[in-house]
Amino acid sequence: MSAPTISTTGVGRVCLVGAGPGSADLITVRGARRLAEADLVLYDALASEEMRVYAPNARWFFVGKRACRQSIAQEVLNRLLIKYARRGLTVVRLKCGDPFVFGRGGEEALALARAGIPFEIVPGVSTAVAAPALAGIPVTHRGLASSFLVVTGHHEETYAPILDGLPPASATVVAMMGLRQRAPIAARLLGRGWAAETPAAIVVGAATPASWRWVGTLAELGAAEIPAASAAAPGMLVIGQVVGLASELVSQLSSDTSGASAERKQEDGHERESSR
Repeated sequence: MSAPTISTTGVGRVCLVGAGPGSADLITVRGARRLAEADLVLYDALASEEMRVYAPNARWFFVGKRACRQSIAQEVLNRLLIKYARRGLTVVRLKCGDPFVFGRGGEEALALARAGIPFEIVPGVSTAVAAPALAGIPVTHRGLASSFLVVTGHHEETYAPILDGLPPASATVVAMMGLRQRAPIAARLLGRGWAAETPAAIVVGAATPASWRWVGTLAELGAAEIPAASAAAPGMLVIGQVVGLASELVSQLSSDTSGASAERKQEDGHERESSR
């Protein structure tokens, strides 16, 4: 490992880098460049380990969060970014997707700005649109959906007021981190007039070896079972007429650009996808 490049001004910088939806080759060119320049990388659970190739000389530390369990408190993480930048290091904060989409990138940027630390935002391909796309689902489509809504599905008190105010079938709903809340979310939409036959999907582990998807209807969504092999992977719900396009698109969707198009077999030999 080579020695860190110490800033001659006494203060380094922090780069908040979006890693994209999972696969190492879906990070942006600028994101890969910033990793190559890094002395220290603080990375999330969902940032691919394969990205280490872009920063072979950097020190890597895991600071991730999975299923509401964070390895270190956000305030401590903010202090670490400031501490190492003040030592003159180039620090990359590597986040899955885009740093400003449910990634607490705004909180970290504020902490850096208030501490007088130079920083850069390197946007990433947001999982909110990339994961559905890799599963053959466009979040908008002429004649089917002219808008889409992205909510975090962790807690009912956060998504409930938003979904309650959404007219039935007026937009594609993307519920990130919503796997555990799929039954309450489906029940809430059905209770507010959404048709039972509205197409719905579960997308798990997009652009990773753990990729899996389920396609069915809103009425079936709550009872959909996720295979044990994919249960620990990150996932989301997609609800709306655009989901109905998946069965046609996925038939010719290249598996080398889609972790979700190459449906893996269940132990009994049947397809995991439940298309209707």
